[in-house]
Amino acid sequence: MLCIPIKEFLFWKKKQLSKGGDQQSFILLLDCLGGLSACDQNILNINPEGNLYLKKNLDFLESVWEDHLLKSNPIQHLCGVAFWRNLKLKVTNKVLIPRPETELIIDIVLKIFGENSQKLLFAELGTGSGAISIALSLAYPLWDGIATDIDKDVLEIATENYNNSFSQSNLKFSCGHWWNPLESFKGKLDLAISNPPYIPEDTYERLPKEVKNFEPKIALLGGDDGLKHIREIIQKAPFYLKDKGWLILENHYDQGEKVKQLLLKNKFTSIEIVNDLSGIGRFTIGRYK
Repeated sequence: MLCIPIKEFLFWKKKQLSKGGDQQSFILLLDCLGGLSACDQNILNINPEGNLYLKKNLDFLESVWEDHLLKSNPIQHLCGVAFWRNLKLKVTNKVLIPRPETELIIDIVLKIFGENSQKLLFAELGTGSGAISIALSLAYPLWDGIATDIDKDVLEIATENYNNSFSQSNLKFSCGHWWNPLESFKGKLDLAISNPPYIPEDTYERLPKEVKNFEPKIALLGGDDGLKHIREIIQKAPFYLKDKGWLILENHYDQGEKVKQLLLKNKFTSIEIVNDLSGIGRFTIGRYK
């Protein structure tokens, strides 16, 4: 641990932020690589006297910050960590960095099923870092879950994140394309969730370079209209869901009505487009028959 005066640190911090970037990314950098929690960082501004201890020296932290600024490399990849709800997740360039807006999926589930639900079976298709399934397993320890992904390397990351989160064993991981790993669960699922690739081809080409150049294309691109994977998931969902089972999908900001029509066409009811905190129709949910 390196000891430096707090005033020197605060002067250095101000200098780094003047170069650009956002404060939340800088907080993550100091937390993950510097060993200075967000709470401790706030306290320093209130009481700038004395010394503090860092895991890495300022020159190293500055070099990482400049890598982030100059190359648009996501700070989560440089730190190897993303914070999501109450989880600290390992991330690499093989998995999509979990977005804050996706956290609302857990709130949607809580609204549908309540907080003290009976034992249920859920599946997440395309789990990536495992964020959604891990959060649900924590919220509902009586539930059983299966999280799928097409990439074995991604599933290893998700499994590691799950094992690091808590010691229960109510979540399993299975490799394969969307519903394929769930053949033995046909007609048994109470809930299926997916945040699939939904970016249309022309929109993908215009994505910010920190997304397009560093995050996996397979986790973003949803075909010409962005609905390629959503369409497949909805069409096959009736074979896997119980009657009255729920399907929750995240979609692009302008796809809600189209996803709603797909759900209606496949005999879903209780369909609702749910806005995110920015008022955008980010999620479309439905109940099978």
